[in-house]
Amino acid sequence: MECDYCKKLEKYNFGDYIFNTKHWIVFLAPQQSNIGTCVVALNRQAEDLSSLTSEEWTEFGELVGSLEYSVKQSFGVTMYNWGSLMNASYLEKPPNPHVHWHFIPRYNHEVEFDGLTFEDPYFGTMKPRPFRAIPDEIRNNIIETIITNLPGKK
Repeated sequence: MECDYCKKLEKYNFGDYIFNTKHWIVFLAPQQSNIGTCVVALNRQAEDLSSLTSEEWTEFGELVGSLEYSVKQSFGVTMYNWGSLMNASYLEKPPNPHVHWHFIPRYNHEVEFDGLTFEDPYFGTMKPRPFRAIPDEIRNNIIETIITNLPGKK
């Protein structure tokens, strides 16, 4: 089941809906070079981080803990990168940025999942990875695994 705001975010192609909280929506990112890569978007229109409320920041902190825990349990992640990158929004005329975070799990080892091997050959660096699309069935299984391992879901 998707949240009401998800339809408005389709133009950003954040990926496949996983779950939402009161203020945030979590998507499985289209790019899965690093298994479990997600986008966490604010569920209201806001152009910059300074416009977040205290309640949104607090809930974001809780969400960070839950998502990191789940992906650690799901795939044995080594560490996490978080970034709020809205550069592409400013290539549009007029610009239309939307507050969101990129959650990129990093691995110092291979991860086997549903018959696929996920490697992070640039672990410890900021080198960009080539785009990796995966079949819908495996995307759905990644989503289910993340949901199953969220704190309080077991």
